[in-house]
Amino acid sequence: MMDVARLAGVSHQTVSRVLNEHKNVSEKTRLKVRAAIAELGYRPDGAARALVTGTSKVIGVVAQNSSLYGPASMLTAFEEAAQATGFAVNVGSVRSLDERSIADAVERHLDQRVAGLVVIAPVFSAGPALAQLPDDIPLVTIDGDPERSSTLVTVDQVAGARAATEHLLAAGHRTVWHISGPSDWFDAAGRVRGWEAALHAAGVEVPPLLTGDWSAASGYRNGQLLARLPEATAVFTANDHIALGLLRALNEHGRRVPDDVSIVGFDDVPEAAYFTPPLTTIRPDFDAAATASLELLLEQINDGPGDHARRTIAPALIVRDSVASPSHS
Repeated sequence: MMDVARLAGVSHQTVSRVLNEHKNVSEKTRLKVRAAIAELGYRPDGAARALVTGTSKVIGVVAQNSSLYGPASMLTAFEEAAQATGFAVNVGSVRSLDERSIADAVERHLDQRVAGLVVIAPVFSAGPALAQLPDDIPLVTIDGDPERSSTLVTVDQVAGARAATEHLLAAGHRTVWHISGPSDWFDAAGRVRGWEAALHAAGVEVPPLLTGDWSAASGYRNGQLLARLPEATAVFTANDHIALGLLRALNEHGRRVPDDVSIVGFDDVPEAAYFTPPLTTIRPDFDAAATASLELLLEQINDGPGDHARRTIAPALIVRDSVASPSHS
C-alpha cells in the first residue's frame, strides 16, 4: 500500500479510502490510485493474507471448458476430494488454455481470496501463463508440462502407452500402429513416446504415426486407411473415442476385431466395456491424481510454497476382448 501511495503521490490513508470506495476522494485522485495499483499489480492485504494463511476455505480451479472425458473426470475427482476435506471449489472455466485466458481466470480467483490454485493444463499453450504466476501463491498444476519447474501431478502417460503396446506385442503382433491425440497436448505426446519406446525396446518396426483429435470421427477417418492395410493387425489408439471410430471403419470394410485387428484404447470411458467387442484399454486413476493434487496444495496452504514436488500416477491395463493373436480365427 505504501508503494502505491508513493507512486500515486498520495498518503496511504488515501489509498485505503480508494480501496474501500470511500466517497470523500476526488475522481482525479481515485484514477491516479487505480493507475498505480494496476502498474504495481497490487493486491489488497486481505486477499494476500487469505492466500498465505489459508484462512479461506475455497480452492480456485482453472480448467478448459471441455466435455473431453479425461479433463472432465479429473475435475470431478478433484472437486469430490476437496469437498471431503471441507474445501469448496470455485471453477474458472476458460474457452482455451492460452496465456490471456489463464491469467484472467487466475486474477478472478485471487480477487475472490481463494486459499490456493489448481490449474488443469494439459496443453503446451498454457506454459507462458503459468510461468508468469507469482511464486508465493499455493499452486498445483495437473497434467502440465513435465519439463517446467512447478508442483505437478500427472498420470504416467508414457507407462500407460508402453503397457498398451507391449500387450499387443505379447499377443504375437509383429508391430503396433498408433492413432495419436492432438500434437499440442502433453497427454498425446507422452502416449506417442511410450508407444515408440515399447516398439524400439522390442526391436520391431515403427509404423508411420497417424494423428487424431480425440474424437471418434478422427478414429473413423484413420480407420479408412488402416482397414486397407492387411499388415495393420494391431492398433493402439490415444483414447477410447478414437477406438470407437476405428471399430466402425474396420467393421464397414469387413475386418473383424479381434480376429483380424486387435485394438487397445486409453481412458476406460464408462462405455468401453460395452463396445463391440468390449475394449481393452488403459485406465488412468483420476481419484489418485486428485487426492495427490489436493495433498500437495494443502501442504503449500499450511506451510507456504516449498520445493516443487512431483507426483506421477500409474495407470492400469484393463483387459477385455479386443485383443487376440493375429492368427486367431
